[in-house]
Amino acid sequence: MVRLLAFVIGLIVLNVAAQYIYTRIDFTKEKRFTLTSKSKTILKEATKPITITVFLDGDLPAAFKRLRNATKDLLADYKAYSGTDINIEFVDPISGLSGAEQDTVINHLYQIGVEPTTLNIKNDNGFAQKTIFPMAIVEGNDHQLSVKLLQNLDASGNYEENINNSIQNLEYIFTSAIQKVLSGQHPRIGFTEGNGELSDLFLSDAIKTLSESYDAGRVNLNQIDKAGLDKLKVLVIAKPEKEFTEAEKYKINYFVMNGGRVVWSIDQVSASLDSLRGAGEQLAFNKKLNLDDMLFMYGARVNYNLIADANCAEIPLSMGGQQGQIQMAPWVFYPILMPDTSNNLVKNIDGIRSEFVSTVDTIGVKGLSKKVILQTSAYNKVHNTPKMLSLQMVAEQPNPREYASKPHTVGVVIEGKFPSVFLNRSVPAGITETYNLPAESKPTKMIVIGDGDIFKNQISARDGSVFPLGFDRYTERNYGNKALLLNIADFLSNDDNLIALRNKEVKIRLLDKVRLRTEKLQWQLINVVFPLLLLISFAIFQHYYRKHKYAR
Repeated sequence: MVRLLAFVIGLIVLNVAAQYIYTRIDFTKEKRFTLTSKSKTILKEATKPITITVFLDGDLPAAFKRLRNATKDLLADYKAYSGTDINIEFVDPISGLSGAEQDTVINHLYQIGVEPTTLNIKNDNGFAQKTIFPMAIVEGNDHQLSVKLLQNLDASGNYEENINNSIQNLEYIFTSAIQKVLSGQHPRIGFTEGNGELSDLFLSDAIKTLSESYDAGRVNLNQIDKAGLDKLKVLVIAKPEKEFTEAEKYKINYFVMNGGRVVWSIDQVSASLDSLRGAGEQLAFNKKLNLDDMLFMYGARVNYNLIADANCAEIPLSMGGQQGQIQMAPWVFYPILMPDTSNNLVKNIDGIRSEFVSTVDTIGVKGLSKKVILQTSAYNKVHNTPKMLSLQMVAEQPNPREYASKPHTVGVVIEGKFPSVFLNRSVPAGITETYNLPAESKPTKMIVIGDGDIFKNQISARDGSVFPLGFDRYTERNYGNKALLLNIADFLSNDDNLIALRNKEVKIRLLDKVRLRTEKLQWQLINVVFPLLLLISFAIFQHYYRKHKYAR
């Protein structure tokens, strides 16, 4: 009686303690169910209530059920470790609605950044389409932010790898979103203009996408003053065509010395597919941007060459005839850049679509570290410029011997204290304010990419509408350009280095299908017959044990 009473009291004490003390033991090799210390710190320091609405619910394919369950497990940990109330809700927004009602709901969700995904699901009658919403809304401190749970959508319909990558990114995207809505801070990101950079139309989706979490817009280096530069966090220089003046470079250098972050998306060679279509051929010649000395001092060099890569995007070509038939053909000067998977900045994102790319070299500068983020494939050829280009090159099959090479670097991230380009130099003409320039910058970082079109969205030739960044309207394929832009913005604007959360890896441990077919009967017998035999054996043992015990 005393033992029973002690057991009951202990059980009650344990349950009461569990209300206040949360712990769990993670036996998985990759610690998939363990939050990082960075996430725990952000959650414990939260003081405002948080609401998370996940729209991935209802009748889902098996792969998406796995994503939903992983999201539930993660958010349960968030709720346990948080220093404030977190309200979590899983909903299917169009369940039980008619067609018209579904359209209304879908349009409303689209306005707040929740985009649907249409799946082709195989059933007994062939294929059926299903609309799901692999997204969530994070709300707090009078701010809300939409987050995308499905990072990469494979057009082939094989979601296993995409779902796995998405599960790996869940902690990163939710922790980042919670930090943004609670801080209420919107770092300023400026895309330069005035030197022939990409127009507002070609940067439309990039600016729109960034505007959901940042204050994004255009910056004219001729007009911006010292106070304006001080308010900026990130400066993006996307495909300039005109030469930079010394006064403009002086302002960029001041921005870097003050701890500002810069993205250099540079075309060193002038080449255009539109010009090729019009004239049939074009001389690709070197530009004069007057940036080489600045980039050299900062530890990088964008070379005057063009990369031809067998792993490339396709372009539409008119094949003639009465109906003007259009055929897609690979264009080696539009390489699909490969993210360096060892770098968290570009981990788990798709290939990057590019146009007329140049290689990037790093220069040894004291106090600076460099890491590669983008490369070509191992089947490429580097052409020195000037070079005559022709659409007839499309018909030429890449020679395996000529294209057998090593991956070339086309994108790097540089971190550290940068030397001043204008140290011991006179202030250039056009600078009217007093800028204090130290010998070296505050600790900061920048990214150098040898392609100016990497953040350019395509435009519809029919009505001038804007396609999403990374979407190829000809092949209807999505590339990783938008994910790259968002990762770069997060990496450069966030001093907490949340991008390190992408270190987490979740391995897929699928059944061996070949072994499953050959050993199917064996495992069926083991799983069906063996438990029954075990149960019968236990019953026989129990019978004779009781008979032996009470026979005395």
